[in-house]
Amino acid sequence: MTGNPEDNNGTTMHANWPKLVPDEAQPWQTLESRELVPGPRSVVLDRVDMGGGLEGQYQYRPRGPRAIFVLPITAEGEGVLIRQYRYPLRATVWEVVAGGVERGEELHSAAVRELREEVGGVAAEWVALPGFYPQPSISGVVFYPFLALGVTLGDMAHEETEVIERVVLPLPDIYALLDAGQILDGPSSLTLWHSRRLLMERGML
Repeated sequence: MTGNPEDNNGTTMHANWPKLVPDEAQPWQTLESRELVPGPRSVVLDRVDMGGGLEGQYQYRPRGPRAIFVLPITAEGEGVLIRQYRYPLRATVWEVVAGGVERGEELHSAAVRELREEVGGVAAEWVALPGFYPQPSISGVVFYPFLALGVTLGDMAHEETEVIERVVLPLPDIYALLDAGQILDGPSSLTLWHSRRLLMERGML
């Protein structure tokens, strides 16, 4: 991986990743917190002092969970997307490779694992892209996208319950889908958007 600051383990990360942390000064103060839904997708309900004598309740997913997103580009310069069935939508949508970061797992290691599992890919080069908050009004989850270059494709290792189709397309076709509003998954759209400039600079798009 190239061109960005390094974390404590020597893995390159994007310059904005260390900034995705709570502010030192907090205008609201937590008075009481109660867990409504336990587990990795925890939901809590807080009683909050909002200042000026105002008090209210806030239901949200707390900070902690992280996920990675990967746009794979093959050695031939084609892009790799997936078509995945999403039960809450009752629909199959276009996405980039994505998955949760396991407890104690490094972000780059999670990206390598998900690329291999979802599309059978191994990358020659990794580029970290700007991280972001997907739903900051109701969730403390943080997403970390990557661009994977020089990807070779092999056997996939989907979970038994996953309904995923691997699709290899010319990059102009993928960005035509994005520009036409057919990439409906928000994090996938943003990963593609952040990748576009670098792909153009390298003459791949």
